[in-house]
Amino acid sequence: MLEFLTHGEKLAPLVADVEKMISERHKEIEEVIEYNQFRVLQSFRKHKVSDSHFIPTTGYGYDDIGRDTLEEIFADVLGGEAGLVRPQIISGTHAISTALFGVLRPGDELLYITGKPYDTLEEIVGIRGESGNGSLKDFGIGYEAIDLVNDRRINYEKVANKMTSKTKVIGIQRSKGYGTRPSFTIEQIKEMILFVKEIDPNVIVFVDNCYGEFVEKLEPCHVGADLMAGSLIKNPGGGLAKTGGYIVGRKDLVEKCGYRLTSPGIGREAGASLYALQDMYHGFFMAPHITGQALKGAIFTAAFLEKLGMNTNPSWDATRTDLIQSVQFDDKDKMIAFCQAIQAASPINAHFTPTANYMPGYEDDVIMAAGTFIQGASIELTADGPIRPPYIAYVQGGLTYAHVKIAICSAVNSLIEKELLTMK
Repeated sequence: MLEFLTHGEKLAPLVADVEKMISERHKEIEEVIEYNQFRVLQSFRKHKVSDSHFIPTTGYGYDDIGRDTLEEIFADVLGGEAGLVRPQIISGTHAISTALFGVLRPGDELLYITGKPYDTLEEIVGIRGESGNGSLKDFGIGYEAIDLVNDRRINYEKVANKMTSKTKVIGIQRSKGYGTRPSFTIEQIKEMILFVKEIDPNVIVFVDNCYGEFVEKLEPCHVGADLMAGSLIKNPGGGLAKTGGYIVGRKDLVEKCGYRLTSPGIGREAGASLYALQDMYHGFFMAPHITGQALKGAIFTAAFLEKLGMNTNPSWDATRTDLIQSVQFDDKDKMIAFCQAIQAASPINAHFTPTANYMPGYEDDVIMAAGTFIQGASIELTADGPIRPPYIAYVQGGLTYAHVKIAICSAVNSLIEKELLTMK
């Protein structure tokens, strides 16, 4: 592959050294893949999945056995009592919004203990955007986020002080999103849950699980989370689900979320699956493997760029709990050039050049390299980020390790050609 790059001869020894260095980490990932693949397979067998579960439903979608069984499988594998898995959930943000509006009521308070949440949640909670947009704030629901200590650790003392009788939901964001903090591992999330439940056993712990599914052997609901949500065009869709999202957790809470998604009195009983089911089943079965491929690619990305003197987070040998690999640049021009090079190494729309522009839900202009088969699917290789200091591109996904390797090497080659990067 490297022989086709203008600077391939220089890069080849470095790539060989990197792959030797990360080989043990890749073996560890293979172990996690096999463990999670076994759990998924056992659930498919337990629920006796057959081709009849792929038959589409239309209209109201009553008695959709394929949809109902898929939701049982998601709950089973992800550690919940019940699930809500629908093509009508358009994104991870929509799944999170549905969960929060499903369980919160006027006068309640939402307390995020992992710092400021992902950009697209700001208009949902009501700290940004026009008044009257239907945010939690519009409905008289309180919200506060507690900053981390040194941008890394939970401020447990402040959490305890801020929790009151009105605190209905504790919010935890597993992934760092567009932040600079580390993502939180399942063990760290378990510690958070134990802490807040000690203060109030009835508080609902909600986890934004985007980018984290199948990276570890356990999920948040396995360690006490009451509710969690994510997107099917990320890890659990396995690169095959064309749209959709999920909510998993306590049955009574998932029922409330169903009433929010459809309407009171209908809830999870209706919702046609149309032609989405086979892709959702197939994608969920493939998800442990595809997630592992992306994770291997993230470790290569970190190790390779670190060897070139670039600042990455997490480092190649750090404990991983999600797919996001951030790369920091000296200025916006280098960041933009890197993302454009990733787009040029994509299977779809490689001939287009992404630029930084406004995107709904974000405060800053965002550049998004996403030459993906499914629009915006971040289980496929993407590189994006808001144009604001520090200039960080967030690289995630990759259906195959080989594609991630090729794309990152191509991006480095492009930066060298443009004299934006000098090899030491």
